[in-house]
Amino acid sequence: MLIRTSRDGFNHPVASEITPREVYEGRRQLLKLMAGGVLASWASREAFAKGAPLPGAKSTVAGATTMEKITEYKDATSYNNFYEFGTGKEDPAQNAHTLKTKPWTVEVEGLVKKPAKYTLEDLLKLSPQEERIYRLRCVEGWSMVIPWVGYSMSKLIEKVEPQGNAKFVEFVTLADKATMPYVGSRVLDWPYVEGLRMDEAMHPLTLLSFGMYGEVLPNQNGAPVRLVVPWKYGFKSAKSLVKIRFTDKEPRTAWNKAASHEYGFYSNVNPNVDHPRWSQATERRIGEDGLFAKKRKTLMFNGYEQQVGQLYAGMDLKKNY
Repeated sequence: MLIRTSRDGFNHPVASEITPREVYEGRRQLLKLMAGGVLASWASREAFAKGAPLPGAKSTVAGATTMEKITEYKDATSYNNFYEFGTGKEDPAQNAHTLKTKPWTVEVEGLVKKPAKYTLEDLLKLSPQEERIYRLRCVEGWSMVIPWVGYSMSKLIEKVEPQGNAKFVEFVTLADKATMPYVGSRVLDWPYVEGLRMDEAMHPLTLLSFGMYGEVLPNQNGAPVRLVVPWKYGFKSAKSLVKIRFTDKEPRTAWNKAASHEYGFYSNVNPNVDHPRWSQATERRIGEDGLFAKKRKTLMFNGYEQQVGQLYAGMDLKKNY
């Protein structure tokens, strides 16, 4: 296991002082998966307390790693949206044990010079050989702060070399009736599909994530590999990815197809635009929902306006919701 040395100014606690028992024991599985050291340097207390720096130009992503208190692991893994396993927030944690994550491949196709099928191990090898913990907010009517383990989607995009006419990236998730009991229900058009504009997908904050809290992704959180786009509502971060397609046309996304008047393609966090059925001006932080807990003011782009606001310069953010 790779950890920072004393010259970094860090003291190394034992694993049980860093995270809950079920997390640090699960880390062994992640380390084995991480191919002998790739993405394996998140074991210090400071990594969870401060967050690691984001890759890319410091002028555009500096300060993006939040200093807010991390959501409890039990909350982040027991209150989820994953409609393939049920529409209730507790359903995925109860039902997702049926998901089979080995073997796993992700096919990259469309307008790229190097289409390929990647195993999970192949994807992990694309990671930079350095620490990659991202302590990021995510919001979907409620909010959490999660230490994701992964790397910027741009690393994979650079590897496959998109053609000049590739303008969008489409993300297709697993739709297996044998292991996902709600696939086939009428709530959505399966498989679940999401999409990003190319510059959104290339932004350093857009992650391919393989773990959280120092362990492999739990099934209910999108194992074994998922997308994380922290300035957008949570449903944009597609789980259990099996295909990434580069295209010149804006993808038809799952929720846009299901209710186009409620869910636009961009789905950026914008507290000034109400959902047709509720206000989005405030949010509820999971773990702070007691009797006297106050709701938080929702921040533009979920608090990442400094980092991503330039992507939407000149756009009508009420029309392009």
